[in-house]
Amino acid sequence: MNIVESLKMALRSLSANKMRAALTMLGMIIGVSAVIALMAIGQGATASVTSQIQGMGTNLLFVSPGAARQGGFSFGAGSAPTLTLEDAQAIASNVPSVVGVAPQANSRAQVVAGPNNTTTSILGTTPSYQDVRNFHVASGDFFTQANVDSRSRVALLGSTTAQTLFGDADPIGQEIKINRVSFKVIGVMETKGSQAAGNQDDVVIVPVTTLLQRLTRQRTSRGGLVVQQVNVQVADQQLMTQAVDDIGNLLRDRHRVTEDDFTIRSQEDMLSTLETVTQTMTLLLGAIAGISLIVGGIGIMNIMLVSVTERTREIGIRKAIGAKQSDILIQFIIEAMVVSVIGGLMGILVGVGLSEVASRFDLGGQQLHPVVAQEAVLLAFGVSAAIGLFFGIYPASRAAALNPIEALRYE
Repeated sequence: MNIVESLKMALRSLSANKMRAALTMLGMIIGVSAVIALMAIGQGATASVTSQIQGMGTNLLFVSPGAARQGGFSFGAGSAPTLTLEDAQAIASNVPSVVGVAPQANSRAQVVAGPNNTTTSILGTTPSYQDVRNFHVASGDFFTQANVDSRSRVALLGSTTAQTLFGDADPIGQEIKINRVSFKVIGVMETKGSQAAGNQDDVVIVPVTTLLQRLTRQRTSRGGLVVQQVNVQVADQQLMTQAVDDIGNLLRDRHRVTEDDFTIRSQEDMLSTLETVTQTMTLLLGAIAGISLIVGGIGIMNIMLVSVTERTREIGIRKAIGAKQSDILIQFIIEAMVVSVIGGLMGILVGVGLSEVASRFDLGGQQLHPVVAQEAVLLAFGVSAAIGLFFGIYPASRAAALNPIEALRYE
């Protein structure tokens, strides 16, 4: 018997028990669709993280303070007030490979505009921030170095903050109050969207000196103005290692320490770490979903064993008129494969549909962007076909091993 004839017989056998065949396929449909949908969500998360980090700018280094310690306990990286505005100025002046430096001081405060108010992030920085971090104004103007030097009370609003405080009205030229201190709005930033660190559009940006001297007054024990991060843009990717060494030597000399009280991370380091995390989560999600494929395979084995029992007399007749053991073996393996493959194809369609549905959900301000990769589809389909083959072999071998005399006597 050839493969085509065996395939026709398999389809006739399955059509004779449509409900049973459909329920058996359901296990494979659920398994394949779950693998595709969950891996698409994981791949989407990886792509989103990559896009966000690359959208920060190019050839970036992030210098942050070290960890504060008390009583032998560490409060985590970034908790010590060891990085200052003067450090940022020294990096800009003394590291030749650096083309842009943007210090960053952070705070949270209540912002009031007329009858409206909101509590949001206050970011203090310098004019170079917009080029270093690739975050530009959509309307109005960014503040100038003169505003920084004179501690001017001017502010730029993120698009979300502007909408919250002013609705559809033009905020430029309007007055807001931050912790009861009046500021003039001179610009609205372009929309950047949310990321792991939060909503980049829910922010008010002011000159760093204004934040540090009029709003928070954060200083080190030596009188330096404390910042939470220094964003550094390097001239070329090839100079990143040299820039890290130069900045490290400069800060150690300025802080008079032998053990670093700061941390320097590159954009590539952040990207590599986050991609590793998201890819691991993607594989974990795929593995969890893959368990349902195993369950579906067990269902196929169970139904095929029932089918062998029900068709024992048919097997005996076929052997009596000349069917070889290999013919019986191939017939039942093909039946198992047909159930598995049809279930896998339907599962692919369902999985792609679920991915499309997931893209419409908004989870806490984070939009899902599933990416259905061709590799995930091929993997899920290949595994479903392999499971059909694996779990079909035992029932098929039992059918092929039946004694024709005993099979003919079976009622």
